[in-house]
Amino acid sequence: MTAGFHAEVLYTAGYAAALVGIAFALEWLAQSTHRRSERLRVAGFTYHHELDLWQCPTGQHLQRSASDERRRVVVYRASGHACNACHCKPNCTDSQDGREIEHRLDSWVQSELRRFHRGLSLVLLLLAAVLLGLEMRAADTRRDWMMLWALLLPIVLLGGRLMITFLAREPSASAPDAAQAEPGAMNWRRG
Repeated sequence: MTAGFHAEVLYTAGYAAALVGIAFALEWLAQSTHRRSERLRVAGFTYHHELDLWQCPTGQHLQRSASDERRRVVVYRASGHACNACHCKPNCTDSQDGREIEHRLDSWVQSELRRFHRGLSLVLLLLAAVLLGLEMRAADTRRDWMMLWALLLPIVLLGGRLMITFLAREPSASAPDAAQAEPGAMNWRRG
């Protein structure tokens, strides 16, 4: 016994706390990496909200060319003629049809990438909860049981909160249209 707790209980509590820490570190890393990646994909391009178009570093405009409500994407494209004559084309696009930017209507919270990372975090939280629950069944002192319960309760509450966002598949009714969406929710592809 250490400080009135059995060593096995302390080890299990420490392992569960480490799993929770890893789960939340994964959430933070995934979100920050996603935001940085999205900023880099449109580096040098400027979104003009009032005109609903993108402007490339050389001044060419990328006009809205297509929308896909099922995928929740709006596509902006520059003219192929302008891009093919541009001195920056080799560093910008390999398409003969012009540079394209895909504007995602869904934020990070609603994306499939978020769902994947959220699923990993939920598995880690579930593992921590199962370990604590199993240890609670074996705990033979009230003090051990209370400490395990004090760790399990926040894990279950936080896991429930994450689960709600994981299961929410439909975009919110107040999702902005392409003209109102944040430029930070963009990505582009060469093509």
